Amino acid sequence: MSFKLPLKEMSLHEKLAAMESLWEDIARTPEAVESPSWHKDILDERRQRLAEGQSQFVDWEAAKADIRNKVV
Repeated sequence: MSFKLPLKEMSLHEKLAAMESLWEDIARTPEAVESPSWHKDILDERRQRLAEGQSQFVDWEAAKADIRNKVV
């Protein structure tokens, strides 16, 4: 199946709305979306670092604050 959206004629708002519609539809069946193999590789590496004490969990609020401080 092939189709084209008139992207050059669409406003940013229309493009974002189309993207949100696509994402909502895809998200209805998450089991149909296969993660790439490199996701597992990264998760395995992170688990290993946690097990070896080389990494630790960070509170989500603290992580967001850290990101905000870095981009400001």
